[in-house]
Amino acid sequence: MDDLRALRQQYFDLLDRLQRNEREFRRLGRSVWRVQEDERRRLARELHDGVGQNLTALKHRLSQLDESLAADDPARAHVDAALALCSDTLEDTRNLSRLLRPPILDDLGLASALRWLVRSSGEASGIDITLDLQPLPDLDGEMQTLLFRVAQEAINNATKHAKAQHIVVRLVARGDTLQLQVADDGRGFDPSQAVHAGGSGLGGMRERLRLYDGRLELHSAPGEGTRVRALVPLLARSGTPMPS
Repeated sequence: MDDLRALRQQYFDLLDRLQRNEREFRRLGRSVWRVQEDERRRLARELHDGVGQNLTALKHRLSQLDESLAADDPARAHVDAALALCSDTLEDTRNLSRLLRPPILDDLGLASALRWLVRSSGEASGIDITLDLQPLPDLDGEMQTLLFRVAQEAINNATKHAKAQHIVVRLVARGDTLQLQVADDGRGFDPSQAVHAGGSGLGGMRERLRLYDGRLELHSAPGEGTRVRALVPLLARSGTPMPS
């Protein structure tokens, strides 16, 4: 009997240690992710405020030089080419800055950031993307970033690989759970193979959600489209409703 009690105690001690290790793993994982997002924010700001402003100034100087040249000046064609290259590089820099960390997410919050993401992704891909955003509780910065990154990855997968005509993004609170769903009418695939395939970003989404006690559900079949659903518990992160 004493041996049984000792084994039972060892079992509970081991279970407690595993739970504490799991909590520590998630705490460290969230810390690493925060550092990554802070670095993204810093790089995005440097691209926008540093490189972007320098390119804007260079574009202005080139425009002044172009205007000062005679219409038949042979140098004008070279200046026009440099001006076009500068404009393209400036636009690429701005897009890269937004992809790294869109300022709208920090300035105006998740709802506005999702609207921007849907609009810009639709314009870039030529796919009809709609957003169904229900009134949400007030979410902290980490939760907003988590949901935005999952939506960004899921939309990116759908626009690049699904060959879809329509994509629907839906975010709603159901009881004590947030549900983010990205569904498309594309060609679909075998989920069992996608889990182990590289480049889809599914593993990264799963691990990131796991850090916040969330989970990722994937429903798809060849020829039947794809539905990606992320579920995250609200816990103590909810407050007053956020306008949609």
